[in-house]
Amino acid sequence: MFSLKKKQTIEYLQSSLFGNCDFLEHAFCTRRGGASQDDYKSLNMSFREGDEEFRVLSNWDRLATAFAIELEQFLVVNQVHGDAIFTIKQHGSYFSSRDELNYDAIVTTRANLAICIKTADCVPVFIVDKVKKVIAVVHAGWRGTALEISAKVIKLMQNQYRTQPQDIVAAIGPSIGKCCYEVDATAVDAFGCHKNSEYFLFPGKKKDKWMLDLPEANRWQLIEAGIPEGNIEVSGYCTTCNQDIFFSHRGSGGITGRQVSFMMIKSDNPCRALIIDSELSVIH
Repeated sequence: MFSLKKKQTIEYLQSSLFGNCDFLEHAFCTRRGGASQDDYKSLNMSFREGDEEFRVLSNWDRLATAFAIELEQFLVVNQVHGDAIFTIKQHGSYFSSRDELNYDAIVTTRANLAICIKTADCVPVFIVDKVKKVIAVVHAGWRGTALEISAKVIKLMQNQYRTQPQDIVAAIGPSIGKCCYEVDATAVDAFGCHKNSEYFLFPGKKKDKWMLDLPEANRWQLIEAGIPEGNIEVSGYCTTCNQDIFFSHRGSGGITGRQVSFMMIKSDNPCRALIIDSELSVIH
C-alpha cells in the first residue's frame, strides 16, 4: 500500500514494500509544498517547462532540507524516452562535463546518491534488490515501456550484480491511468510483440483509438522477468484524475511542471552529485 506523508512542506508517497529496507530512503513526490505559481504550482522540479528559475531552485532547496539530504547528492539525468540505462559504480568518478547523460534509468549500489526521475504522466518505477542493496529508478513513458525498459533494467541487474528476481521488490508510482490515456495506432504498433498486451491495451471509445494502461504494462514486464507478483506494488493514482496532487502533461494541455521521485541508499559518508538539465546545468 502507498501512504501519503509529509516532511515540512513536502507531501510525498511511500511504498509499504520498502518498509523493511532500512538502508533505503525513497519518495514519490507530489506537486504540493513548493514555491512555484500559476500553471507550475507548487513543487515544480524542472527548469525546462517555463517556470521561473529561482522558484525551481527554491523547490529543490525545500526538498533537500525536508529530507536532510545535501542538494549536491541529488542526480537528475536528461530523460529522452528511450531505453538507455546509466550504471553508477559504488566508488569513483562517474561524470564529466562532456557527458550528455541522456538516459531513462539509473542503477547503482552507491550510497548517499539520490537518483531521481521527473514525471508528469509517465511512470516512475523503483526497483530494489533488498539482499545485494542495488537500486534502480526508471522513467517509463509509452516509448520507453514499448522498448521494455523496466525488463532491461532487471536483466542488467542480473548480469552485473547477480540479482535474483525473488530478492527484488518494486514500486510503480503515480502516472496517467488507463482511464485517461488514449493512444493511436503508432503507440499500439510499438507494443505489437509484447506478451500479455490484452491486460494493458483496450479498445477506445473513438475509432482507431485505444486506452493504454502504462503501470500495468510495466508490472507485466517485471512479472515476466521473474519477480513475484507479491513483490510489486502499484500506487493506483492517476495523475490526470488527480491534478490537485500531481502534475499532468495531458491533463493540463501541455503547460505544467514536473514532480520528482527519488531513491537513495543511506550511509554515513555522503558523496556529491549534480542536478543536470539539458538547458540548464548547475552545481548547487
